[in-house]
Amino acid sequence: MAKRDFTVLTDASLITCIVEKGQADTIVKAAREAGAQGATVYYARGSGVRERLGLLGVAVEVEKEIINIVVAQEQVDYVFEKMYMAGQLDTPGKGFIYMTPIDKAATFIPIEVLEKLQPANA
Repeated sequence: MAKRDFTVLTDASLITCIVEKGQADTIVKAAREAGAQGATVYYARGSGVRERLGLLGVAVEVEKEIINIVVAQEQVDYVFEKMYMAGQLDTPGKGFIYMTPIDKAATFIPIEVLEKLQPANA
């Protein structure tokens, strides 16, 4: 059997954003413009306090879109901020965003890209 190599990434974070149904496209577009390479969007249904959000009396939609984006460490704060602003997450009931460090990730990376990532003296 042929030897198979793979590259492990250790300097990335996962940004997860939970928003009302129909809002993901705007947020993903902002993330891509900020440098994210892609996103995974899936649908979910929220539970908990559904009718009202706190004292503000804002109705909260039960159907949600969840956006997952893996971002390199040097971009993560910028992409996070752009997603937050695009989703208007400073408005009550609009959604929630958080970041999780990734210890290790692996996927196919073309040799041309790997060569660009190697330090010049390596």
